[in-house]
Amino acid sequence: MPKPDRRPAAPVVLQKRSTDEFEPPPDSSHARRAIERVIDGGPASAKRTGHALGNYWASRLGTAAGLLALNDEFDDDYYVIPREATLDAAAAAEALGGDELVIDVQTHYVAQRSARAWTDSLLDTYRSLMPNWWKGLDGWEAHSLAEYLRCVYLESETDVAILTSAPGLEDTRMLWNHEMAGTRDLLDRLGGEGRMLNHCVVHPDSDGELDKMVEERERHHPAGWKVYTIGHMQGMNFVEDSAWWLDDERVGLPFLERVRALGNPIVCVHKGISALVPTGSPRDVGPAAKAFPDLQFLIYHSAYEMPTTGEIEEGPYTEATKDIGTNRLVTTLREARIEAGSNVFAELGSTWFCLIRRPDEAAHVLGKLLLAVGEDNVLWGSDSIWYGPTQPAIDALRAFQIPVAMREQYGYPELTPEIKAKILGLNAARIYGIDPLAARERSRNDDMAWIKSALDEFDKSGTPSV
Repeated sequence: MPKPDRRPAAPVVLQKRSTDEFEPPPDSSHARRAIERVIDGGPASAKRTGHALGNYWASRLGTAAGLLALNDEFDDDYYVIPREATLDAAAAAEALGGDELVIDVQTHYVAQRSARAWTDSLLDTYRSLMPNWWKGLDGWEAHSLAEYLRCVYLESETDVAILTSAPGLEDTRMLWNHEMAGTRDLLDRLGGEGRMLNHCVVHPDSDGELDKMVEERERHHPAGWKVYTIGHMQGMNFVEDSAWWLDDERVGLPFLERVRALGNPIVCVHKGISALVPTGSPRDVGPAAKAFPDLQFLIYHSAYEMPTTGEIEEGPYTEATKDIGTNRLVTTLREARIEAGSNVFAELGSTWFCLIRRPDEAAHVLGKLLLAVGEDNVLWGSDSIWYGPTQPAIDALRAFQIPVAMREQYGYPELTPEIKAKILGLNAARIYGIDPLAARERSRNDDMAWIKSALDEFDKSGTPSV
């Protein structure tokens, strides 16, 4: 067991966290100095505001302090926040709050039956990375449905969440398709109707999977088909010979033909955060989108790859860097002549959380994506439950701005309130057929009583299923 982390806590946006897919990336020297700066001033600020230090860091006051420390260290106003927001709750709410529709298109929890495999593999790592308020959680509870409901609904402004899963054909899989559908059904039935949609994960390289899609559609009503071209998992590892491409004749094209035939045209494909596995590249996205203009390709993680050093890795798009990170997505769209606003969408799960502490890279990534896919085609996702409550990441996006100098030099757009509202929810509402006004009204009037009923039934019956 690793030794407990005795370092002082910090704002959530400055904490190192990871997922099932990657170790936490190293911080830049700027980020390290920002963390030192904010930790040094935290106790005094917490005392002045009447908060315990842990509560201060978890609040919007702590988020404001962390983001302002990043501004100071990176020497630009990436996060538009007044200084008083670190001490005044009303100022913090004004700077970081909002009334946008929030649709999180990438959320997870771990089924009780597969918890041992996931926790044995990951929990030691998480314990060394998570903040103090996560300590005391044992075993699978850290990634359970109860924690999911807390992080996604109770402690964030998420109106609608889409439940998805990692791949796998063994019982160690995070969630089976019938469990994702069962969770949605449970919430609908007990009072959280419309607050959740579900994917169905497909393994097109495996025998019988394409034929099963007809039954999956009828029984589980997926909002979209989730696929991993990097292959399927055996135990906790990916099977190397199960990798495939969207545009290959053996696997990808038959899968896309089946999607077209079923009339549910949303293909959610994991690209990026792949440890540079060849098929984790988005080079097949452009050709596939060109060949299937009637399908919608949602590129989960936007082809972003975890940085391996503390230095800048996601800079502007150039010919010399066209095969790095999100530039690869730009490249494949350019080569296939897929224009902004077409049928390719960029999703920000984990990508945004990792970029918060690298605001110079965040500006480049968001700027490049907005130019490549368009302001109507960038989607909010958190990759929760791995980071705890999603609200700090939502608030950081609300406050973020691409500096004027970068906009002038690279042609990036200003992140207007209208564009941020599209990213946070309106774009996903259009893709997934969600009525924005109805969804917002539903969550505003939701007393969350269904959460207790859902957990009571879960405790009696285990992971929901249909």
